[in-house]
Amino acid sequence: MVRVRPLDSNDFPNWLPLWDANNLGTRNEAVTSETWTRLNDPASKVCGIVAEKNGALVGLVHYVLHPTTGAINDVCYMQDVYVDEAHRGKGIARKMVQALAAEGRKQKWARLYWLAESKNEAAAALYKNLGVKLDFDLYMMGL
Repeated sequence: MVRVRPLDSNDFPNWLPLWDANNLGTRNEAVTSETWTRLNDPASKVCGIVAEKNGALVGLVHYVLHPTTGAINDVCYMQDVYVDEAHRGKGIARKMVQALAAEGRKQKWARLYWLAESKNEAAAALYKNLGVKLDFDLYMMGL
């Protein structure tokens, strides 16, 4: 049975392999350290939940809460969704997203949103029944 729960400061050794895999095996030590610090700082708006099966972490979701125009309450940007390859296709990602949405309803967030690569068929299959696809182009300017 899979249990979804908040990330805990003791999870680092089990979180790190998921984090590395989410980043396609490339690790920037400074970014990893800062991300872990933010995820475990109660004052930070960078948060995480994990999926645990038989005591092992099998998935993670990182999200960022922030204010926005057009709403009084914070919104939630779901930044990372990752499930270990050996555990994919079992509804774990869906369970984590639904748990995050339930937390958002509980905390009265204005909305939950995320980005997915347009060619990521697995993500499209997951998200098509969870949210509404908007017709926007994303632009980014590195600074």
